[in-house]
Amino acid sequence: MSEPAKTVCVYCASSRSCHREYHKAAYDLGRILAEQGFTIVYGGGGFGSMGAMADGAISRGGRIIGILPKFMQALEWGHNGLSELRLVEDLRERKHIMLAESQAVVALPGGSGTLEELLEAVTLKRLGIYLNPIVLVNTRGFFDPLVTLLHDAIGESFMDERHGEMWQVVTEPGGVPTALATAPAWSADARKFASR
Repeated sequence: MSEPAKTVCVYCASSRSCHREYHKAAYDLGRILAEQGFTIVYGGGGFGSMGAMADGAISRGGRIIGILPKFMQALEWGHNGLSELRLVEDLRERKHIMLAESQAVVALPGGSGTLEELLEAVTLKRLGIYLNPIVLVNTRGFFDPLVTLLHDAIGESFMDERHGEMWQVVTEPGGVPTALATAPAWSADARKFASR
């Protein structure tokens, strides 16, 4: 079991066109994390699941920190009601800060940016660089194909069987706090089998 997370990095999407169930799950996640006393760090956006998740946290007085690239601020993509909004130069700096300042990752469904962030976190965990829990909120079964693909990679020996413990999957936002608290411990010893 890992140490309890205090700050959670949430990866989520900015799409306003996706199914509304995704936005509801995002709002619920923000609300639940705030009620449980977590600080949230996320990409700083004000639209789609990003905005909904932030609104959920704010509705319960939660602390939420946005990390927003300057070009997105210039496009007025930022959320205006956050506890703190930090402007950074680019997406790489944003990703680094979000991981460096968190003790866990929670991924909501999203597009290429969300998936890229999630897979980078998984990769860093495989290499024993990021050691914290990674939880996927599988709204509408969105992550089923990705989880199948990752297990296929294990089955084809591109990854070790132990790598299947790097992430947890929950069907509802309400399952996130328990998943964070009960995630298997992970250490830099993972480097010993990273290149199986």
